[in-house]
Amino acid sequence: PVKPNLRNVSLRYYQREAVDKWIQNNYRGIIALPTGSGKTIVGIAAVVEKPVRTLIVTYTREQMFQWRDMFIKYTDIDPKFIGLMYSEEKRLAPITITTYQSGFRSINEISPFFNLLVIDEVHHLPADKFRYIARHSIAKYKMGLSATPIREDGKHEELFPLLGGIIYYKTPDELVEQGYLSRYRIITVKVSLTPEERKIFEELRKKYRALVGETSFQEVLEAARKGDSKAVEALRIHSKMKMLLAKSYSKINKAVEIARNEYENGNKVIVFTQYIEQANEISKRLNALLLTGEIPVDTRKNILTRFKESERGILVVTTVGDEGLDIPDANIGIIVSGTGSRRQFIQRLGRLLRPKKNSVEAKLYEIVLEKTPEEYLARKRKRLELE
Repeated sequence: PVKPNLRNVSLRYYQREAVDKWIQNNYRGIIALPTGSGKTIVGIAAVVEKPVRTLIVTYTREQMFQWRDMFIKYTDIDPKFIGLMYSEEKRLAPITITTYQSGFRSINEISPFFNLLVIDEVHHLPADKFRYIARHSIAKYKMGLSATPIREDGKHEELFPLLGGIIYYKTPDELVEQGYLSRYRIITVKVSLTPEERKIFEELRKKYRALVGETSFQEVLEAARKGDSKAVEALRIHSKMKMLLAKSYSKINKAVEIARNEYENGNKVIVFTQYIEQANEISKRLNALLLTGEIPVDTRKNILTRFKESERGILVVTTVGDEGLDIPDANIGIIVSGTGSRRQFIQRLGRLLRPKKNSVEAKLYEIVLEKTPEEYLARKRKRLELE
């Protein structure tokens, strides 16, 4: 095995504590640190402390390349000792980085080579693949990294013990207090459906209720999976309702208005949306940079660089921007549409929380349609934030 040393970085106290906790726990366990607080550095420091053959599993390809670049930047390792395993390259090395898709396909063949397994973003690897990779890896030492100790699907109770359970945890608020992350404010802005949209929405809602009554959405999903035709029809209507809300005209107008104001005040703004058409419309009206899953990776990198280097700017991102893309600092976020999941919310907030020079307060605007399920979701999220 190679024995890398850290360079160009000194660990913050909580990164050091996290690694020490992991060592005391026999080199096993999950470390939960907010987005933007340097989780990857903790993983790299762990490899430095336990220099054995290591397999690192990331959520996306972009993250895989990021890990490699950070290993090269923050340790003295010779790049030839870092291998990548994905569709276009399959090279095993003392430190091998793969995506969960490739890891899932090849874990049985490659597992015998590795003594340390590091899984990044453990809070949302698909449960079946997570379980499979964690169970089929014969690595004696394991580390998980996560932005939140809770999974949306509630499966943290059964999955996290596979890596040794949560051994270290810091909330965004603690790190904000200590000056490691920016101060932030969440601002909920309410808008209304147009009379025409409201009429269509209420008709759809009526049809949905007539089909499923008070059955929970999870149960409707389950029934649809089993081929229940009523449930399948209900899902179709549900997704129409979601689209109607997401594409509501007043939301787009409000997002454009807020982004324009913040930009004119010299800020860097990221607009988050779930839908490509919406992203196109907003970026056109603002003449802003646009990042969607359909844009080739090289072009994406150029767009990010342009945003990074500008003093002020607006970047519109669809869901591709939510995971694993190293989106440069911005101090204003605007959520136009999202999944409503707490994890996605925390992830988006984290994009704005990396500490800024002259410590500007970060603001996250959430545009919510009143008298729709969005209002309920926003309240539910606020409650979770407080807990």
